[in-house]
Amino acid sequence: MASYNPASLEKKWQQTWAEKGLYRAENESDKPKFYVLDMFPYPSGAGLHVGHPLGYIASDIYARYKRLQGFNVLHPMGYDAFGLPAEQYAIQTGQHPAITTEENIKRYREQLDKIGFSFDWDRQVKTCDADYYHWTQWIFLKLYDAWFNPSKQKAEPISELLNILSTQGYAGNSDDALTGSFELDIPAFSAADWNSFTEAQQEEVLLNFRLAYLSETYVNWCPALGTVLANEEVKDGVSERGGHPVERKKMKQWSLRITAYSERLLEGLNRIDWSESIKDTQRNWIGKSEGCSIFFDVEGSNEKIEVFTTRPDTLFGVSFLTLAPEHSLVSDITPAERRMVVNEYINKAKNRTERERMSDVKHISGEFTGAYAIHPFTGKKVPIWVGDYVLAGYGTGAVMAVPGHDSRDHAFAKHFGLEIIQVVKGQGEHDIQAESYDAKDGELINSDFLNGMQVKAAVKKMIGEIEAKGLGKGKTNYRLRDAIFGRQRYWGEPIPIRYENGLPKALTTDQLPLELPEVDKFLPTEDGEPPLARAKDWKFETTTMPGWAGSSWYFLRYMDPQNPGAFADRKALDYWQDVDLYIGGSEHATGHLLYARFWMKFLFDLGLVPVDEPFKKLINQGMIQGYSAVVNKLPLLEKYTLYISNELAAEWKKTDVIPDFLKAELAKHGAGEVSVNHLIQERIDIRLAKGEFDLDIEGFKQSFHYEANGEFIQSGKTFLLAREVEKMSKRWYNVVNPDDICEEYGADTLRMYEMFLGPLEMSKPWNTNGIEGVYRFLGKFWKLFYDENDQLKIQDSPAEKAELKILHKAIKKVKEDIESFSFNTSISTFMITCNELGNLKCAKREILEPLLVIMAPFAPHITEELWQAIGHSTSVHQATFPEFKEEYLVENSYSYPVSINGKTRTQIEFALDVSEEEVKATVLADETVQKWVEGKELRKFIFVKGRIINLVV
Repeated sequence: MASYNPASLEKKWQQTWAEKGLYRAENESDKPKFYVLDMFPYPSGAGLHVGHPLGYIASDIYARYKRLQGFNVLHPMGYDAFGLPAEQYAIQTGQHPAITTEENIKRYREQLDKIGFSFDWDRQVKTCDADYYHWTQWIFLKLYDAWFNPSKQKAEPISELLNILSTQGYAGNSDDALTGSFELDIPAFSAADWNSFTEAQQEEVLLNFRLAYLSETYVNWCPALGTVLANEEVKDGVSERGGHPVERKKMKQWSLRITAYSERLLEGLNRIDWSESIKDTQRNWIGKSEGCSIFFDVEGSNEKIEVFTTRPDTLFGVSFLTLAPEHSLVSDITPAERRMVVNEYINKAKNRTERERMSDVKHISGEFTGAYAIHPFTGKKVPIWVGDYVLAGYGTGAVMAVPGHDSRDHAFAKHFGLEIIQVVKGQGEHDIQAESYDAKDGELINSDFLNGMQVKAAVKKMIGEIEAKGLGKGKTNYRLRDAIFGRQRYWGEPIPIRYENGLPKALTTDQLPLELPEVDKFLPTEDGEPPLARAKDWKFETTTMPGWAGSSWYFLRYMDPQNPGAFADRKALDYWQDVDLYIGGSEHATGHLLYARFWMKFLFDLGLVPVDEPFKKLINQGMIQGYSAVVNKLPLLEKYTLYISNELAAEWKKTDVIPDFLKAELAKHGAGEVSVNHLIQERIDIRLAKGEFDLDIEGFKQSFHYEANGEFIQSGKTFLLAREVEKMSKRWYNVVNPDDICEEYGADTLRMYEMFLGPLEMSKPWNTNGIEGVYRFLGKFWKLFYDENDQLKIQDSPAEKAELKILHKAIKKVKEDIESFSFNTSISTFMITCNELGNLKCAKREILEPLLVIMAPFAPHITEELWQAIGHSTSVHQATFPEFKEEYLVENSYSYPVSINGKTRTQIEFALDVSEEEVKATVLADETVQKWVEGKELRKFIFVKGRIINLVV
């Protein structure tokens, strides 16, 4: 073959690998298994940009490396295909989301194939396929038909609970064997009562226990999207997708009782190899806190307010109570004269999401209800406020405010002029009125029987007193909320539930899959029902499952994707077990990663999977950011724009004095006074930036960015653009298409360049200019095998010591780099190795053949082509990763710098065990040394073994 031509050879090998099924994994093998997985993508209409494949390239390198090490590697790919954008497009155009999604999937597949990934495409899954969501529905039915047994800390079939209720009844919230640390809003009943209940009454009780249940709950409602959003889909009060306003709304919703698994989700983090930052994110999201509940009587009422606190030692410092705006008692205890103002506040507060309320510590708001509670120990009247810094979903939705020792309570008290009492004294002086003392150590003061005790002892003492007086009990709370499961959307998995007399009834497994029906429109009905209510003769649940339902178990389906009788065969599950390496974005820490762990633990409890954690090792790749091209423009008149080169605009910004060039332009066009504030920075298509961000003026004039009658002002030969490093996005016109890179430079160049940009887990900017260096390297690598006449020059003569040293140094480094995911330094190693072998004019098979193998995971196409060229009939990707041999790196000699009067004049190599006499004799006889010492007296000969030789003359 002629000189390196990636366009022809890459397509050839991609087709050959597909025809031979080279990357097909077997479910039965004598080889050890290794499961490498990427977080599968949602196929959008925009296709992939160069930032998307970063994690896929890393996982592909590792998958190929493990195959070379003799592992049976499962490396699949599929599509998270139920997405809101496809539904929004359907609403706008009337095109069915299935058509849009299939077109997008086809586009993604073309792009992925061009990059040369070693995916086992026979195992592809699409979550929107009925044969896939059949099993998502099946798992939902298992959740519906199960409860979490606190005494066994595991899920069991609901039949086990029915047996307990029919023989023992339910003793209320004190029945820890059934409730654990969770309180249920149902009264106690006997076994006889249970057996006398109607079916409707029994089902109402069971919904308090089922792991999939229907209930009235506050949700994040997005009117513009017409659906409920999960907490992680809302940021700063608006939807993450589209930026639409989100409000809190009470609705009847399906939920999954993930809270039952709070403790096990925390414990499991200790057994998996994930980054501490991701683990901490999950720990904080689950939010375990130990303390106790306390009941406060409401003055003039039979009502009691329960609070949960982790600091019962500070009870004597309570100066007010704060209820969440959603708290059920607010309307009951608020007197008539305060009701209007309190209701106005509640209506405003309910539209702020829980996440926004938790994070916004600067915004302080609240209203006094007009009611008072009675302090359970002092009998003192305590004002009851409502404030949005208290969340209905955490604890009891009420807090005992101790402003002396909690920063948020302190800020609230200062804002509204409420009493601040100090009850804990730390080391040194502390002005409690200026700042709260939040430390959990110190001596109790102003606290009756707790005075003089240290905090830890006081906590224990107070819990004992509270329990002795029947005022509450010690307990553990979690911040984690149950997962809202229903979505008011069309494009999602139908929930396999029908209703009889208003009661939910599960479909039987032989009725699955419950497929999406046809509808006339993809909008909610005129009376606000979800789109499925439009379907003719639809007698089932009208909400659909959320996007994360299918992604909570897809890694299991890859193990046996064509199985019609089970979500996966038990033998396949026992063989593959779990994902050994999972690569994806850290943004999924509190969404997909948490839900997948929950589903896996549930399936493990039912004996359906062999392990309870899905992902052994998790790597979060960083983001490839884009350079945005920014043009400085100044609108002078209604139809006239001045474009100013960036160096001139920067100078103007520094001084804010109108520069001379601009004065002339203003005078020429009769424009009024302007200031630097009138200068507009506008992002333009990155393809209009050349070299070091010079504007392609002619191309710009042909683009939609250009405004007619524009004039360009510059000081040099080129017109300079400003540049910004930011997220790669169509919005900023800075997207780089990987197809374009593959067409111009080849997939191997793209793969190696993305790894060369920097450490995998760091974000880094894309710079197309830098890709030339990687492309040139591959051309230089090719020339190790072919001469200037494009003739193969491979030699079978034995390798020399220096050549073996270069090779084994590379084997050692690349192996270490791959196993530590330091792929960027591997690319540097290949470049250095190529240069060193080129300098030695090495074309030895003994050297170049193993070099091809270690580079094959990174550049699979060029290495396959060269592997075949040097005489192999099997694939380089079926070879064996070469073994590093230490003996080739052991130094037997050293090249000594020889200095004369402190200046290095030459280098002479000696064996490491040489004697000083031999060294001296050889050095003095050396031709170069003789030239510098000729006619001079040798005063001193210095020899430091393994370091230097110095002559003083």
